[in-house]
Amino acid sequence: MSFQLSTDAQQDEARITLGGELDAAAAPQFKDAIEQVAVTSPKRLVLFMDELAFLASAGLRVLIFARQKLGDVDIYVIGSKGPVLNTLKMSGFHQSVYLQDSYAT
Repeated sequence: MSFQLSTDAQQDEARITLGGELDAAAAPQFKDAIEQVAVTSPKRLVLFMDELAFLASAGLRVLIFARQKLGDVDIYVIGSKGPVLNTLKMSGFHQSVYLQDSYAT
């Protein structure tokens, strides 16, 4: 399964939709997206992960990079489930973000 990513920046909010498998090969693309949205200085980063089937440690490192790069920004992780949610919880990263099943705009 290939990796898909799309971004959307609106006022104080940046949205990134992730799908497929976020492995070591795809992590640089995700990191580039984080760097691009960081330029807009969002107050909130919303990561839609309902179509993400796999999150490797390289992808988790990019999430940690996002936390550091964006500083005091609320990060919402939307729709993570199965192995992706397990990875977030086992790493403890879930404690520094808002985990939600859905997101109202």
